[in-house]
Amino acid sequence: MSSDRAGQPARPEDLVDVPHLVTSYYAGIPDPENVDQQVVFGTSGHRGSSLNTAFNEQHILATTQAIVDYRRSQGTDGTLFLGRDTHGLSEPAWVSALEVLAANDVAVAVDSRDGYTPTPAVSHAILRANRGRTTGSGLADGIVVTPSHNPPSDGGFKYNPPHGGPADSDATKVIAAAANDYLRAGLKGVKRVPFAKARAAASAYDFMGTYVDDLPNVVDLQRIKDAGARIGADPLGGASVAYWAAIAERHGLDLTVVNPLVDPTWRFMTLDWDGKIRMDCSSPAAMASLIAQREKFDLATGNDADADRHGIVTPDAGLMNPNHYLSVAIDYLYGGARPGWSSDRVGKTLVSSSMIDRVVDSIGATLWEVPVGFKWFVPGLLDGSVGFGGEESAGASFLRMDGTVWTTDKDGILLALLASEILAATGETPSQHYARLTEKFGSPAYARIDAPANREQKARLAALSPDDVTADSVAGEAITAKLTKAPGNDAAIGGLKVTTENAWFAARPSGTEDVYKIYAESFRGPDHLAEVQSAAKEIVSATLGAS
Repeated sequence: MSSDRAGQPARPEDLVDVPHLVTSYYAGIPDPENVDQQVVFGTSGHRGSSLNTAFNEQHILATTQAIVDYRRSQGTDGTLFLGRDTHGLSEPAWVSALEVLAANDVAVAVDSRDGYTPTPAVSHAILRANRGRTTGSGLADGIVVTPSHNPPSDGGFKYNPPHGGPADSDATKVIAAAANDYLRAGLKGVKRVPFAKARAAASAYDFMGTYVDDLPNVVDLQRIKDAGARIGADPLGGASVAYWAAIAERHGLDLTVVNPLVDPTWRFMTLDWDGKIRMDCSSPAAMASLIAQREKFDLATGNDADADRHGIVTPDAGLMNPNHYLSVAIDYLYGGARPGWSSDRVGKTLVSSSMIDRVVDSIGATLWEVPVGFKWFVPGLLDGSVGFGGEESAGASFLRMDGTVWTTDKDGILLALLASEILAATGETPSQHYARLTEKFGSPAYARIDAPANREQKARLAALSPDDVTADSVAGEAITAKLTKAPGNDAAIGGLKVTTENAWFAARPSGTEDVYKIYAESFRGPDHLAEVQSAAKEIVSATLGAS
């Protein structure tokens, strides 16, 4: 249920007690037999709060040693790039990780400015170090200390192997299991040296300068400059704060950093839909401050705390729905803006809008539909066989001008700059561009809701087969497909997707709550969408209730 304070400024009582948060990081002792206090890797690493003993020093020491063990088992012995975002728990965890890495004689590169490092800058650094090589000795990898857009009380820890993208589930299962074994053993076998020694052993890497200087090879900054577009960029108190100022200076853009403040309480944020502080740049409530300033700029953008997500704000429409912007980006990039690309494949997650399907079909490209999680796009982006990979939660990346890999992790800075390129090249804002797409293909209604499910029901949902679904229609339309594997790569989706001629729904279990998520869309309007959602609940409930 939405909070009546959604979109309103945070109050003192909403703010996290940072000293208490950090003290809990060092003082808390996780119970390795308590599932809520174990190391668990979701789609973007291990996340949790020190306040409930889910993200503590012991977690990070154990997890870092597990990563060291894993990279050795894979023959990875090059530089490990270590970055962090602006969350209050990120620097303590960064320190803990560095102590373990140094004790294990891992060559670590940290930011030369001792500053914050966006996730895409770490991916960019890994790929740059490994350019032209995918096997052999000396391959680099990385760790990013970030819980992404999560609330200020959370910490996060993610591993990026030599391919530069998020570690796949095969890797994270091994790492999490080893980390939990170290916790059960009281950290026996975990190596560690004092921070001063670890810091002195680390080398310096110019994450920001290397990334910012390389941007003209992936987005047309000269065209943006020549058009004189007035851009507002809001880092939302995150790791991209210095990057936006550097981009403006280095490339001569008329760009204003709307909010240059960094504060681990995020006291300057407006509350998200549920009344929590959350740096979700795809949320109208969390982005309310920037939306209120939209008429000051030709285009305004936001990023989450590690800058792997994007939010696009236009004077005519406010904050764009992420699905809408993905559709526009694909239409623009594959419509002649990247003649150097040889790939015609467009990657999307199966819960992204089917507007993308219609756009891809109209431009003669090939749709590559994969399960939820950006990790699925990594192979295609890495070898250039997929030009663009995007997901419904405002994460995407695409190839360089010459059709080679840029990043294999989500890049919110890049997608924000692309919006300005689209404006400069076409004279239309991305929202105006989307309006033209709806005139051509119709206007879909899209939403995600939650429904209750216990642990056993969630496990059953994740293991469904198409034959388990006995229904033959949804909201008055015949079912055209029942999917438990993604069409693009035949990988299990961990749930169910059902399609009709004008609508679809997908149901997936939550990894952290006793609910399952229902994504649904209809090209027949909001009323039909509500019917689809209702039918989805009935179909899933009947399926989960079956013995």
